[in-house]
Amino acid sequence: MQDLARVPVRTAAGSRAHYRYWFLFLLILIYASSFVDRIFISVVAQKIKAEMNLSDVQLGVLGGLAFSILYATLGIPMARLAERCNRVALIAISIAMWSAMTALCGTAGHFWHLLLYRLGVGIGEAGSTPTAHSLITDQFPPERRATALSLYALGPPIGVIAGAIGGGWLAQTIGWREAFYIVGLPGLALGALAWLTLKEPRRGASDPDPGEAQQVPPLRDVLSLLLRSPAFVQMLLGTVISAFAQYAINLFLPVYLARTFGMDMMQAGLAFGLVVGIGGIVGNAVGGFAADAAARHDRRWYAWIPACGTLLGFPLAAATFLQQDWHVAVPLLLLCTLLLNVWNGPTFAVVHALVSARMRATATAIVFLAMNLIGQGFGPPAIGLLSDMFASHLFAAGDFQTICHAAQGGAHGVPVWQGPAAAACAQASAQGLRYAMLAMSVIFAWSGLHYFLASRHLARRAAGR
Repeated sequence: MQDLARVPVRTAAGSRAHYRYWFLFLLILIYASSFVDRIFISVVAQKIKAEMNLSDVQLGVLGGLAFSILYATLGIPMARLAERCNRVALIAISIAMWSAMTALCGTAGHFWHLLLYRLGVGIGEAGSTPTAHSLITDQFPPERRATALSLYALGPPIGVIAGAIGGGWLAQTIGWREAFYIVGLPGLALGALAWLTLKEPRRGASDPDPGEAQQVPPLRDVLSLLLRSPAFVQMLLGTVISAFAQYAINLFLPVYLARTFGMDMMQAGLAFGLVVGIGGIVGNAVGGFAADAAARHDRRWYAWIPACGTLLGFPLAAATFLQQDWHVAVPLLLLCTLLLNVWNGPTFAVVHALVSARMRATATAIVFLAMNLIGQGFGPPAIGLLSDMFASHLFAAGDFQTICHAAQGGAHGVPVWQGPAAAACAQASAQGLRYAMLAMSVIFAWSGLHYFLASRHLARRAAGR
């Protein structure tokens, strides 16, 4: 009789486990879809630059500030909404919004159209990640959250692989405008799946003391709690500083590969997808699993792991952009990307441990506000500005902007300059971007120092252990 009595319990436990797997898997796919839509513009950036006669600064604005300014600033209002309303419905509506806006990018006639649609993509995506973080922490207990959040963070590298490799092939085969239409469609199906299959969990269901999750604290209380924590401040600084450099480098990476090594759009997309995708997948997974395992003995590993990743990533990034052969540069960049992506799970595990259940979407949104507004918003325009400045300085045949921005689009979106200054334009453009990438890579060392400072404010053991 005792054995029979246990059967329903095991069945219920098994059912909950299977639902958790599906829940996390679908959220990963949704996050991946958002990143396909977010980064696809970088895959076709060189083609857009040639067709619309844009500068590198304009490319940086389209890939960075145009998306992130509303994505970051609306993140907190959307997170406050997520603390109060049905989070599954909010995610489903958000994905429909950003998918439609991505498809509209294919209709753009000039820079200002693209700018408007990219703002729309940012509005849609603002409702997704903080909401998903809140859902995940209600499904997984504290000792498994770094792992769960790191697995969720596999979405961006998976999205990069799909967007860069598949999107690059589509853009080269059928054209960049038509590719935008196709890239925007899968999100609508994922939004429907979320609406139909995910359930809204009880707030704080996986917390040791779920009773504290009944009230939604004011925003000022969340901010006050976080900013009073030196561990949070240092982890945030490490994350934002690294994001500034990493978003900038990643956005211009396909352009760099095309200019420096002569890759076409499909080749550059393939290399970009493999490097950022595989490096991100492995780095996120290793960072989360390693942090949860090591933190059982010493919680300072939640800060030490991202510190080691960024400090080791710096010399590898610098070495990458000194290479003249892509066969050496791409493997170095893959290893560098892996190390630079171990931060996600450990960082958010620390942040979520500091706040109660109805503060978590807001806490995540605060991190993303700083990370995306400063990192993604200003990183790509900064590297674009540096690239134009270095190129102008290196160009000896006259005014670089006047002579070299009259390029015509080549067969694969790589500019083909005409006339006697053609070789000088190509060389200045490639070298200018190389020096900009090198300058940006130094920032990773600065980021690593803040993660190490954060470890000084983390207790060796969790409370009650």
